[in-house]
Amino acid sequence: MHYRYHDSPTGRLLLAGDESGLRMLYMDLEQRHYPEPDWHRDHPLLDDVARQLDQYFAGQRKRFEVRLNTGGTEFQRQVWQALLEIPYGRTTYYAELAQRIGRPKAIRAVGAANGANPISIIVPCHRVLGRDGSLTGYAGGLPRKEQLLRLEGALGLA
Repeated sequence: MHYRYHDSPTGRLLLAGDESGLRMLYMDLEQRHYPEPDWHRDHPLLDDVARQLDQYFAGQRKRFEVRLNTGGTEFQRQVWQALLEIPYGRTTYYAELAQRIGRPKAIRAVGAANGANPISIIVPCHRVLGRDGSLTGYAGGLPRKEQLLRLEGALGLA
């Protein structure tokens, strides 16, 4: 596994991946993941991810072109795939996401899978709102969720 840190307007990000793709993108606030002793610094894949993130934060990129290797259960991968289909500048609700994957009663499970997303920003879990349109739950913290939605012009657009 290769890793690097990358500074962004939302704070320092930890990027990690291997030849099969990006596996993690965590914000500094998420203190549950740090490089393991056998991980290696830097990799061209991570340089490309960092470049695309810079473009995103500068308002020059609306879609990422990154090979992903998310891991997770089949259900989690279905939810994460549905997240990737939420367009830049738009939001949705947990219930709508559950509907999209054909599991309309699995709203809480969808919320849990959303919260377990290992590749924040690129797999846009920040685009999912509470039923009443509120900024509920975000591993990077609600101020960062709001910051990302403001960057995309998506507040109030579910």
